[in-house]
Amino acid sequence: MAEEKLILWGEKNYYSPYVFSCFVALAEKGLPFEVRTFDLSAGEHRQGDYGARSITGRVPSLQHGELWLAESSAIDEYLEEVFPPPRYARLYPARPAERARARQVQAWVRSDLMPLREERPTSSVFMKEPVKPLSAAGRAAAERVVRAAEALLPAGATWLFGDFGVADADLGLMLQRLVANGDPVPDRLRDYAHRVWDRPSVKDWRARVPKGR
Repeated sequence: MAEEKLILWGEKNYYSPYVFSCFVALAEKGLPFEVRTFDLSAGEHRQGDYGARSITGRVPSLQHGELWLAESSAIDEYLEEVFPPPRYARLYPARPAERARARQVQAWVRSDLMPLREERPTSSVFMKEPVKPLSAAGRAAAERVVRAAEALLPAGATWLFGDFGVADADLGLMLQRLVANGDPVPDRLRDYAHRVWDRPSVKDWRARVPKGR
C-alpha cells in the first residue's frame, strides 16, 4: 500500500490552507506525489465521480491507490501512520501530550477565528491585494492568535515541539495572515512565521501560486 501512487487533489489557485497543510506534509515526508487541481468557482469538483470517491466531495483529497481520503487533518494523520518515522520525517511529536497539543492547534486554526479568516483570506497572503483595516471582531481574533501563539511557542524555541511539524505549517500560515498584511505581530512570532515561510516544502508551495508574493 505504501508504494501506491499518491495524488493530492486541490484547488487551482493554491490558496487553500487545508490543501497547503497536506502538501507540506507530503513534501516534508519526502514522498513522490502528484497535485491535480480543480477550479472550485466553476464547480469542477462537483463533476464526474470525485464526490462519490472522496465521500464528502471536498478538497483536499488524497488518492493513495484505491483509497480516497478527504479532510486535511485526516490526511496528515494518515500520512504519519502509513509513512512513519524514523524512515520518513516526523509530522507530529513523539510524546502523546505534545502530539495531542499539535492536533489541538490544527483543529483550532481550522474551526475558529472566522473574522480573521474572512478579513485576511489566504489570497491576501499570497497575492498583493488591498485589505481594509481589521474590524473590532477581526482585531479580537488577531489578538487571540497572538496570545495563543506566544503561549504555544516557548521563548527562544525555533518550532512548537522541538522539530518542525505540520502544526507549525498551519500556525505559521495563520500568522502570515497578519504578517503579510502589515498587521501588528510581536517580533518573535514574526520571525517564526518567516521561518515557516522559508521551509523548502513551503517554498515549493509558494512557487506554485499564480503570481505568488
